[in-house]
Amino acid sequence: MRKRQLVWMLAALSQAALAQKSVTHEGHEGLQLSSGKAELVVLPQGGAFVSFVLADDENHVNPLWDPLRMAREAGLRPNFGASMGHFLCVDGFGPVTKAEQAAGFRGHGEAHELPWNIVHSKENEVTFRVLLPKVQEVLTRKISMVPGEQVALVESDIESLLPFDRVMLWAEHATIGAPFLSLGKTVVDQSTSQCQTKPYGGAKGPRTFPSGENFTWPMVKTAGGEVNARVAPGKDGTMNHIGCLFDPKREHEFVTAISLTDHLLIGYLIRREDYPWVQHWMNYPSNRTYSWGLEFGMQPYDMTKEEILALTPMFGKPTFRWLPAKSKVSTKFLMFLTKVPDGFDKVDDVRLESGKLVIENRKANKRVTLAASRGLE
Repeated sequence: MRKRQLVWMLAALSQAALAQKSVTHEGHEGLQLSSGKAELVVLPQGGAFVSFVLADDENHVNPLWDPLRMAREAGLRPNFGASMGHFLCVDGFGPVTKAEQAAGFRGHGEAHELPWNIVHSKENEVTFRVLLPKVQEVLTRKISMVPGEQVALVESDIESLLPFDRVMLWAEHATIGAPFLSLGKTVVDQSTSQCQTKPYGGAKGPRTFPSGENFTWPMVKTAGGEVNARVAPGKDGTMNHIGCLFDPKREHEFVTAISLTDHLLIGYLIRREDYPWVQHWMNYPSNRTYSWGLEFGMQPYDMTKEEILALTPMFGKPTFRWLPAKSKVSTKFLMFLTKVPDGFDKVDDVRLESGKLVIENRKANKRVTLAASRGLE
């Protein structure tokens, strides 16, 4: 069955070449959507966004995590498989229980490991569909760009084929990586203040943040003093997780990352009703294969369903979302990329105004405005 799906996918990829350019990324066949301003590479095998660059950037800086390239450059053996760039974790986020593992279920769900069928393709737009056989769900995802814009609209549906309600786990594992991500030179901002360090009990490892402590973004109290979590650390050898609740007063939430070296910003504008939470996976191994996951989703952490349910409520809000029987759950978000001027080192707000995406740094009295004609309605 899997081989037949892959053959069908490759045939569809060939037929889609007239609409999107076929490219190869780290040995994987992909589609390149181009608006003339920005270029986004999507892999039909797993649906990951693996490259997002500005068309006029002579250095073609790709902020997205590329573990295969980093492992090769570090002389290491890659061990992340289909997990790279911005990939989708559904229906599952993080580890599985012993019973699930024995039954053949793996971490981060099925979607990121399966070939996705191309069901519709035209210039600057592609729609994928894939059956998730273990959880009996159908995923449909449409990615579109408008000519002349630096923004991609991502629209997704999950349809349950089962006759009963259940808890679902869904996270957009949006991940930035080196060299865009560099020590002390990359900053992350978001529309949230209520956060918690991930509970880890006695299994500390390379973690420097305390276990299960509430804090106000971005300042974390640690044994070594207060740490500003929005700034990539000044030295490596650490790995921390935090979970944050997006601002309940907002309709649209944002999370952004700026390379102060490249003056380049990547960001997301998200409907809060779709994704109320964001987990930060802040991974800085000593081999310099750095990654920071800006993992917005329907739950605060990459945990089993049992563990996620035990956290409810967190900050007075549910830590999960229901997938009703024989029903669909739909989501939307915008993904954008832009150069920023000198001194633009913080994002205080991202909002939609009359077909424009406004990115604001209030302290510096600077703003960047991008065309975003499709919005989030």
